[in-house]
Amino acid sequence: MSSSATRGNSGQGRLGNILSGVAVALGCVLFLGGFAWAAVVYRPYTVPTDSMQPTVNPGDRVLAQRIDGDQAHRGDVVVFEDLAWGDVPMVKRVVGVGGDKVACCDKQGRLTVDGKPISEPYLESPDKPASPVGFSVTVPHGQLFMLGDNRAVSDDSRAHLGTDSGSVPTGSVMGRVDGTIWPLSRLRALDRPSGFAALPGGISQPGPITLILYAVIVGVVLIFGGAAYGPIARLRGRRRGGAPVAARA
Repeated sequence: MSSSATRGNSGQGRLGNILSGVAVALGCVLFLGGFAWAAVVYRPYTVPTDSMQPTVNPGDRVLAQRIDGDQAHRGDVVVFEDLAWGDVPMVKRVVGVGGDKVACCDKQGRLTVDGKPISEPYLESPDKPASPVGFSVTVPHGQLFMLGDNRAVSDDSRAHLGTDSGSVPTGSVMGRVDGTIWPLSRLRALDRPSGFAALPGGISQPGPITLILYAVIVGVVLIFGGAAYGPIARLRGRRRGGAPVAARA
């Protein structure tokens, strides 16, 4: 091989090493930064029951964004803790806020809020009435009315109608569930339901969980890709070099 070709390959090797080092460093920043961001914004919980199926399954590990209860919107899946409900963290969906009249069911079997029917495609049985038990309540101000997505089995506001119309104080809310992180087959961000969008206050904006997941995934790709450059480059160099040429006598 000529000296110019050797210098060219050497220059390309140095550039490749620099770029691979940059990729690994950037990957570490994204990977660790994503986890740090998540630790500040989110808190993990494990869901023990099937009351929120199919949105959240028993045993799912979820990330709940740290929010105040007065930031919760209709349609949000929230984690809360209230003495009247057993003083343990529970996961339910907010379907009514202070001042709302929540009722079920209309002639088509739908939940209504202030007389407006709500589309609920997230239910375990969306083709059945939104609740097997009828009810009509006005949510006190500063309170939230909670229902599970698996209405046939969920122990929710319908079971506590004798106390504050079954609602929960906004101060009991610990976080809003933005996505599931385990098992990996269910890794996803939760959609904001559009059925409540036309009501006053609308629906909440998505949290940063999607950006965090992308940061972690891209970080992993860059770290492994950058780390793999050296061994791959050496292997290619050996293949290009081929067998040594015998010297002439």
